Amino acid sequence: MFYYTKYAEQKFDTLNRHKVFFTREQIEDVIKTPEKYQNKNNYISAEKEGIKVIYQQENEVIKIITFYPTKE
Repeated sequence: MFYYTKYAEQKFDTLNRHKVFFTREQIEDVIKTPEKYQNKNNYISAEKEGIKVIYQQENEVIKIITFYPTKE
């Protein structure tokens, strides 16, 4: 199960104002099948196709903290 923090929910609108459009499906796909993956402290970062997602895993819940575009 995916849970988006309030900040992550607002990130969609923030990026849209800058003409950067991501869907929930894209964000969740980055987590499911990342090209790059790093675990640091309690946070996990996953990267794929120019999107980086920072999240935490708590039992069955994946808590999405933030996401942003990266340069490839």
